[in-house]
Amino acid sequence: MLEIGDTIPNFCLPNQDEEEICFRDIKGRWIVIYFYPKDNTPGCTTEACDFTEALPDFTALEAIVLGVSPDSPKKHRNFIEKKGLKITLLADEDKALCKSFGIWQLKKFMGREYMGVVRSTFLIAPDGNLAYKWEKVRVKGHVNEVKAKLKELKAQND
Repeated sequence: MLEIGDTIPNFCLPNQDEEEICFRDIKGRWIVIYFYPKDNTPGCTTEACDFTEALPDFTALEAIVLGVSPDSPKKHRNFIEKKGLKITLLADEDKALCKSFGIWQLKKFMGREYMGVVRSTFLIAPDGNLAYKWEKVRVKGHVNEVKAKLKELKAQND
């Protein structure tokens, strides 16, 4: 798992429109990158809708929001259209980014063990280093926590 102060690994992933989004092109701004298990599931839908609703606040704080899951760009596009999402979703189909952030882990559900995405959010500073992280996120109220932390860190760095 990445630790606060670590340099974010370079990555390039396709978004919902099959456009490649590369870290080198967005570095220099505050970035909220959140990892979630699967499109169109209850918790993931709530989280995506909450980030969409708060997007104007993040934009006002000069931050971009990226959601990442192992789903394909086509599944992301369907999710965005079905739920009216305004955020960018990245497709990490080979799970390389999930693994580099350390959130592809062994999970247990109803006695079954399997590998999966541990819902996590990372706040990346303009210098490309990890400024803050939330592991094993509980969706309710999470977006407001992220917004508050971003405001606090931005005030310290301005």
